[in-house]
Amino acid sequence: MTSKIEFGTVSNPEDAQSLGEMLCQCFNFPIADWPEYRDRIGLENFRVVRQTGEIVGGLAIYRMGQWFGQQSVPMAGIAAVGVPPEHRGKKVAIELLSNTIRELYHKGVPISTLYPATQRLYRQMGYEQAGSRCCWELPTESIKSIDRTLSVQKIKTIQSETLAKIYHQQAQQINGNLDRNPAIWRGIVEHKENVVHAYLIGAETQPEGYIIFSQKSEGNNLYLEIWDWVALTPAAIERLWTFIADHRSQVKNVRWYSGAIDPRLLLLPEQTAKIRFHEMWFLRIINVEKALNLRGYPPEVEAELHLAVKDTWIPDNNSNFVLTVSGGQGEVTKGGRGDLQLEIRALAPLYTGLFTPLQLQMAGQLEATDKAILIATQMFADSHPWMPDFF
Repeated sequence: MTSKIEFGTVSNPEDAQSLGEMLCQCFNFPIADWPEYRDRIGLENFRVVRQTGEIVGGLAIYRMGQWFGQQSVPMAGIAAVGVPPEHRGKKVAIELLSNTIRELYHKGVPISTLYPATQRLYRQMGYEQAGSRCCWELPTESIKSIDRTLSVQKIKTIQSETLAKIYHQQAQQINGNLDRNPAIWRGIVEHKENVVHAYLIGAETQPEGYIIFSQKSEGNNLYLEIWDWVALTPAAIERLWTFIADHRSQVKNVRWYSGAIDPRLLLLPEQTAKIRFHEMWFLRIINVEKALNLRGYPPEVEAELHLAVKDTWIPDNNSNFVLTVSGGQGEVTKGGRGDLQLEIRALAPLYTGLFTPLQLQMAGQLEATDKAILIATQMFADSHPWMPDFF
C-alpha cells in the first residue's frame, strides 16, 4: 500500500456511520439494522484501520468468557471483520487483526475466539480450529417421549439475568461454552422477525432447565428453532423431549445448535437426528501464561509439562514455558526444556481439547518426547469442545 495504515477506535458519528455502511456491504445486511448492532456491542468495542483518513477495515470485539476445565477464561470474541472490495488484497485485514491481537495482549486478555470466513487468513494470525458448532434436526414424531413428571411454566417476560444462573450450571461443565455477556443474551431472546417463546422446566423455586424457541415456516411445514435450552437433570431432558414432541401435530421438525456429539440424543429411541451443517470455531492463545494459568485441569493430575512455543506476532509468547498442574489448577513459569514444541496456532486445539497431543503430532502440528505426549494427554483430557452460540 502507498500510504500508512492507522489503527484505532471510532469516536464520532460520521466514522460510526461510515463503518456501518462498510460492514453492511461486506455482510449484506440492511443499513437500518446497523444502529441496533452497534449499540448491542458498544461503539467502544469496534476497531478500525484508516488510510488517508478513510476507514478501510473494521471489526467488533465481544468481551466475555469461555469455559475450559470448569473455569471461565476471559475471552475476546472477534466478529464482523470486514474490508470493502476495493481495498482487499492489500493486507488490510492483516494490519487490522495484528494490531487487535497486540492490543488484546497488552490489555491482559488470555484468549480470543471467532468464526472464520476463511481459514487461511486467521491461521496466519495464530488462530486454529478449536471446537464445533452443529445444527441438528430431528422429526418431532420420532421422539416418542411421554414424561410429564416435571412442570412446565411459560415465561411471560424473558429475563436473561434469571436464565443465566441456570445456564451457568450447565455451561461450566462443557469445554468451549461461552460465559455470555449481555450482547450474546440479547441475540438469544430478541428476534425482530420471530415471536420468541420461553418455558421454565421444574419448580419455579428450583428450576431444572429451560427452553427458548420460535415457530418458523419452511414451505408448507412448521419447525421449531431452539435458540437456547438447558437441562440440568435427566428428568429435565426427558421433560424437554416430551414438550417438543407435544408440538408434533403442527410441527414437523425441531432444530437446535450443539456439538458434533450431543448426549441428549441418548434418551431417544432411534438415531433419527441428523446434522444439517457443521462448522468450526477458531481460538487464539493471546497470552500463553495467563491462558494456561486460568484454565482448569483434571484434579487428579499432578504433573509438569515443558513447552516451547513459537509466535510470530506476540514476542512474549515466543518462549519456553513450564506448566505445573496440581489440584486442578495450573501455574506457568518461563524456561524449561521445551519437551513439547509447537506453533502458537497448534496450541489452540490442544488447549481446548479438540485434538489429543498424539493426533496433533501425527498431523505434524507438534514435536514432543513420548513422556511429554503422555503428560499433555493427561492434562488436557476432557470432553469435545463446542458452543451453541454464533457471533
